[in-house]
Amino acid sequence: MKKLIVSAIILVSGLFIQPAAAQQHNFYSFTYSMGFSTGDFSDFIGQASFRGATFDYRRMVTDQIGVGVEFGWSAWYEEMDYGTYESETSTSSITGKQFRYCSTVPMLASANYFILPGEKFNPYAGLGLGTIFNSSELDMGVWAFTSDTWHFALKPEIGAVIELSPGVGAIISGKYYAAFETSESKSRNYITANVGIAWGF
Repeated sequence: MKKLIVSAIILVSGLFIQPAAAQQHNFYSFTYSMGFSTGDFSDFIGQASFRGATFDYRRMVTDQIGVGVEFGWSAWYEEMDYGTYESETSTSSITGKQFRYCSTVPMLASANYFILPGEKFNPYAGLGLGTIFNSSELDMGVWAFTSDTWHFALKPEIGAVIELSPGVGAIISGKYYAAFETSESKSRNYITANVGIAWGF
């Protein structure tokens, strides 16, 4: 999973690194992401994720509008007490001590609107559309149940860029990922709080 996201980041960076040198309206950011599951996802894993990262590329088509792509990765884990649990994919129940794992990989096209271009503090709002790859695993004794699914996803976002020096700044954001239910998996909705560095704006 980590190799997948690293490869995607390298690919996108390679595609856009040359235009960034010649044009001043390419905007990159790399953030550390903390994740908090909601809805059906929190029923599977209620613990927060503190292992996550996101790479964003935006092409500033005007001073206030940027369009681009986002790639991310978050790892989730929870140890469950001994008990009887309902299966996510059937009406059966299973009993034992469980260890639950999940990796989520959003791959989205995105658009952002920046409210105060040229200011030291520039808040923005955005929307993403694409897919989230979800890899889940449930371990119980000698048994392991795995599931790999692709979810259609929407992502509203709010944040701000704080200029530290010309073309370089800090970025903070909050994102809500709505990964819709499929025939093989319940929804995997979650919120992330993100902080990192932005450059090229």
